[in-house]
Amino acid sequence: MAARHDHAGIATQMVVERQLAEDGVSRQDLGRSKFLEKVWEWKNESGGTITEQLRSLGSSPDWGREKFTMDPDLSIAVTRVFVELYKQGLIYRDKRLVNWDPKLLTAISDLEVQQVETQGKLWHFKYPIEAARMSLLQLRRRDRRLC
Repeated sequence: MAARHDHAGIATQMVVERQLAEDGVSRQDLGRSKFLEKVWEWKNESGGTITEQLRSLGSSPDWGREKFTMDPDLSIAVTRVFVELYKQGLIYRDKRLVNWDPKLLTAISDLEVQQVETQGKLWHFKYPIEAARMSLLQLRRRDRRLC
């Protein structure tokens, strides 16, 4: 069995973004390619720690074939599979409710969200549409109206 590390996901992005924030920089300021360079820097600094932790737990894969998520050959394979699944209609774009992270600017999994119920007001706004002789009803948690 080859050692595989998935440390280029959202958790890594958050760690790298935190480091950048300490210097007053955001990933948007850097752009994609420079941000990915920072992720690689983090991987090169912390990858050994992750491997040592796995070894101390008694993990014994073939360490000579160690890979991590952003290795070029794995990235190419993931892209190929993604395209193939898209062509088969198994991955598609649709209008759905998602868990949007306004800081990361991405949708995140239900598994990464802690649902918390809170008490609050629900605002009802009714906009008459004269030409259609009907109204548009908008329900909002905050008192901000459509413009």
